[in-house]
Amino acid sequence: MARKIPHTDVLITLMGAPHASDRTTSALRLTQSLLERGASVQVWTCGYATLLTQRALGPDKPRNLADWERAYPSTATLAEELLTAFPDRLYWYGCRFCSDDRGAFDHLPQVVLRPPAGYGANVAAADKTLLVGVI
Repeated sequence: MARKIPHTDVLITLMGAPHASDRTTSALRLTQSLLERGASVQVWTCGYATLLTQRALGPDKPRNLADWERAYPSTATLAEELLTAFPDRLYWYGCRFCSDDRGAFDHLPQVVLRPPAGYGANVAAADKTLLVGVI
């Protein structure tokens, strides 16, 4: 039986290569800001953005040579922190086909993989939809 998609205020769709620009960081900041203001949010990742929630990323990014002592959290850590802090208002989905195509099999446990045909149900369950990235 398919899971019912909960109604949310916003659906943020992340598409394409997550590290090609600052789009992913901006989308994560927007997601956090919306949640902190009381909104409910769905995040749908497609294409290489499905790699954002891979457990293999570990807790931190590789060290920054310009700031060696500082630790920067990985995108998986940022997503997990948001999912833990807002369990009843943040829902994270990934395109199963895009994920499988890229060998992304070990997602955070809160991530729900759905076929691309299911995306329409996510859109219908949100008051507003924002597409971030390149189709």
